[in-house]
Amino acid sequence: MENQDKGELCFPQLLNASCKKPTISQSEAAVLYVRILMSVITVVLNLLVIISVSYFRQLHTPTNLLILSLAVSDFLFGLVVTPLQAYQLTTCWYLGDLICSLYVYVNSIILGASIGNMILISVDRYVAICEPLHYPTRVTVTRAKMCVCMCWTCSVVYNGLIIKSFLTRPGGYRFCHGQCVGGTDLISGIVDAVLSSLAPVTVIIILYMRVFVTAVAQARAMRSHVAAVKLQPSGTVIIKKSELKAARTLGVVVFVFLMCFCPFFFLSFVPDTSSNGLPRILGLLMLFISPCLNPVIYALFYPWFRKALRLIFSLQILQPGSCETNML
Repeated sequence: MENQDKGELCFPQLLNASCKKPTISQSEAAVLYVRILMSVITVVLNLLVIISVSYFRQLHTPTNLLILSLAVSDFLFGLVVTPLQAYQLTTCWYLGDLICSLYVYVNSIILGASIGNMILISVDRYVAICEPLHYPTRVTVTRAKMCVCMCWTCSVVYNGLIIKSFLTRPGGYRFCHGQCVGGTDLISGIVDAVLSSLAPVTVIIILYMRVFVTAVAQARAMRSHVAAVKLQPSGTVIIKKSELKAARTLGVVVFVFLMCFCPFFFLSFVPDTSSNGLPRILGLLMLFISPCLNPVIYALFYPWFRKALRLIFSLQILQPGSCETNML
């Protein structure tokens, strides 16, 4: 009986200090297999987005640079976070405390950058739709690059401060050997919940509500053959059809992200017990769906992305000067 118990431990030589090897049900295993498959699809699809926007010069617009940054975070999510998450749930953690600390930190950075990119996309669409006269001067390629760099830098610094106690004391929050668990103190946890989840989601919803109201008003004006929509007392402006289409497309991206992020956010406050193992895994699965779906949304709504895919798969991008191809 004692030998059988030792066989169920991650580190049998440690006896009471060792974790038991994790066991998952068939349904949980099926979800994990789906997540691994989605990880591969996420990496491939987002790599195509990265190549498309980076290679073709005509696609170097402020909005597309934000899409590129989001694709990078989604790519890293599928390449790094998902495989290690699957490893963590299916077996003991044998990679050591240092790799565990780096994994938790990188996971936090990528998720924080994704949320930051969503805020930037919402602000971009807000200015384009609600203040179209100021958009060309306020939103430029240079400023978009600066905002993207600031987004990633803030994610690195902020998450480093939030989990500082965990980074300086690797393994301090685990209950037994063979476990990789991140953590922070109560005050930092509350601050993080507000600053990294509640506040960004609120800002995104408010901005896109304004965008939605303005876009609906513009669409009604177009249907009634009115040439302009009054946005300010001083005059009238016409919102470009392409900007409205971009707002609709990116609105779908933002909506999908919120629908996938919210279950994970709420489940993070539920105590981790065996009774809610499957809901927690399903919540994580929902979180991982968004990075996989974003490129599909681009393919459905953006002709330039479909054209870029044709050029990539036909290897025409290997021809000299192909980066100057007309994509719009």
